[in-house]
Parts: sequence; structure tokens; C-alpha cells
Amino acid sequence: MTLISETCATRPTWRIAYVTETYPPEVNGVSMTVARVVEGLRTRGHRVQLVRLRQHHGDIPLHADGSGEVLMPGWPIPRYPGLKMGLPQVSALVRLWRADRPDLVHIATEGPLGWSALRAARRLGLPVSSDFRTNFHAYASHYGLSVLKRPVLAYLRWFHQRTACTMVPTESLRRELESHGFGHLSVVARGVDSQRFHPDKRSAELRRQWGVDPDAMVVLCVGRLAAEKNLDAVVSAYRAMHRVNPKVTLVMVGDGPARASLQAACPQALLVGSKTADELAVHYASADAFVFASLTETFGNVTPEAMASALPVLAFDYAAAAQLIRSGENGLLAPCGDARAFDELAAQLAADPARAAAMGQAARRTAEQLDWAGVLDKIEALFASVLRGGHGAPAAANASGSVASSIAKA
Repeated sequence: MTLISETCATRPTWRIAYVTETYPPEVNGVSMTVARVVEGLRTRGHRVQLVRLRQHHGDIPLHADGSGEVLMPGWPIPRYPGLKMGLPQVSALVRLWRADRPDLVHIATEGPLGWSALRAARRLGLPVSSDFRTNFHAYASHYGLSVLKRPVLAYLRWFHQRTACTMVPTESLRRELESHGFGHLSVVARGVDSQRFHPDKRSAELRRQWGVDPDAMVVLCVGRLAAEKNLDAVVSAYRAMHRVNPKVTLVMVGDGPARASLQAACPQALLVGSKTADELAVHYASADAFVFASLTETFGNVTPEAMASALPVLAFDYAAAAQLIRSGENGLLAPCGDARAFDELAAQLAADPARAAAMGQAARRTAEQLDWAGVLDKIEALFASVLRGGHGAPAAANASGSVASSIAKA
């Protein structure tokens, strides 16, 4: 292990090769989380070599010598403009890391670039850790490809079993993956920037652009407009809300292949497209409630972002919502997959704006405890364990050690 510097007597810093097939300005939960972790590790003195895809012809690395960023080629993903998948790059990565050997390789995505990083690291005898951030196997049924679910799951298991530690965002996901034969799993919750996502960013001007009255209830949904996000349930919940409160307006932030069909199914909805981080914060704060129906998330960053913006969140008892929401106190949870219960809770939310606002304030207090410092502490501890030749902390300790689990027990 190369000791570059020390921020304190007990904290070494490392040379980390961080591999990902998505990164800002691409807009998705994985890219935003990866960027926050990379930034945090660099702030703590680690030398992070970011290996990512070249996003456009004018894309250039931070440092020409490749010490800060290395850009790899990729192909556009069908039906997802602006997103790419990597290409096999084993030989290139072997050359790169043989010339500038990292202490550890961390792989955030399991696509062709992630696969290449795994092969290259193992060829060079480098320690490897990984993230499980996307339920690719769960997406199959939403695209008429259920036959692929088992092969995809088998590949993911094969991939992660060859890393010393796989970081997962929730205890429930850890249990699910463990039941499928995954090992070396450690729970690392995600933080939220409670200063960026803040109720003080509410904009009367934006609400005027939406054409809503000051006392109207704006229900927000943020995410990719795609089949796996269960958007039919969002539309159904909005209709249930509108029946009890005609002043409810549905605003949807995001883009994707389902945009046209969604607009046709719910012409009253305002589809405002994707937004940058700062724009997104204003959209959150200018709404009055948040509805999120996805059942394919590994976490769902939008849940703590909405909570930090003082919005009551209606979601299924799943992923981040299951960890962070105390139903009836700081949001509302429907049993997983129970569409009727989801609609009934939506109607309750719309019928009592004062109660919704009170739950939103409680949600804000919950989100204020989700700091990124604790998340980075956990990641550093796991990296240290991998570098010592270990597999991370025992499963029972992982769950209790996560920020979100501590909040749930409070």
C-alpha cells in the first residue's frame, strides 16, 4: 500500500482507481452519488484516478497525464439519449495500472468497462471493491425480457463474488442479494446535501410558471421517465388525489423513453424535463408533496432529496423509503406493490394539506441527520479492510452501522 500523506496520525491516504460508466453531467442517482463520493475522497487527501466514459467529442480529462481522470470510449444506450455503456478495455487498463499502480480499484458499475476493470485488476493482483447500485435483473420484466432475469442475476453474482467487498445501500437489499448467493456484502447508506436541498429555495415565480394558485398542492415526481419507474402508479395516485382535491397539480421532472406515452396518458401533468442539481433543488422546494412509486431502486436518492426539501414522501415500503420514512410521521408508506393502498394514501395526503406540511417538516429533520461525512467514514473503513486482505465488517454490524439504520432506531 502506498502511503502518500496523512491527514492525521491514524488516517492514511491511498491511490484509488475509481471506475464508473456514468458520471455528471449525466443525470441519474448513480452518477450523482459517484461524483459525491469521488469529491469526498479527494477532499480527504486520497489520490483518486477517475476512470469513466468519454461523454462527447469535446470531453477532456482533468489532467492530461491521466492522474485525475482517464476517459474511455463507449456506445450510446438504445432508447436513452445522453447515456452510454462502455467497451471492453482490459489491455488498456492493464497498461494504465502497470505504469501507475493504484493501491485499490473500486468499481461502481458492472458494464463492459467495469468488467474490464475487474479483469485488469485481477491480472495485476490489485485489491478490488465494488458497488451494487442498479437492479439490472429487476429491469428485465419491464421490457418484456423476463427470460433474461436469471442470466443477468447470474452475471452480477459472478462479478461481485470476485471483489473483496460489495457495498449496497440498504439492509433489505443486502438480505435480498445474500438470498441469491452473493457474499462479502456491506451496507453503506447514502447521504444528502441538506444545504443544497432546502425548503428555503421555494420559488413563487416557478409556481407561477406552473400556473398554480398559492394555496394549490403541487405533487412532484422526479426520475427517469421509463417503464421500470412504475409511472402508471404515479398517474393513478395523482388521479386519486385530484378526486379529493381538485387543486392538485402533478409536476414530473426527468426525461426518458416513456415521456410521450406518459403525456398521452395524463395530459394534465406538467412534464418539465431534466434539471441541473441547483434547478432541481428549486423544483423540490417549490412543491408540496412527493410521490415515488418505483420498485426497482437499490436506494432512490430522490427520497432523501425530497425529504431534505421538507416534502412528505409517499412511497412503497422499499429501498430508501423503507429505511427513512416512519409512516404517518415524516411521510407515508404503502405495502410493497399494493397499488390500492398507494392510491388511498395519496388521497389522504391531498385531503389534508396541513398534515402533509407537518410531515414535510418532520421529513426535513430526518434528512438533516443524513450527512455525507458518516458515509465517507464507512467507505474508508471498508477500503482499509480490503487493503488488509479482509472482506469488510460482518453483516450484522453493517446494518447497525449505517446512518439510515441509526435514524430508524432513534
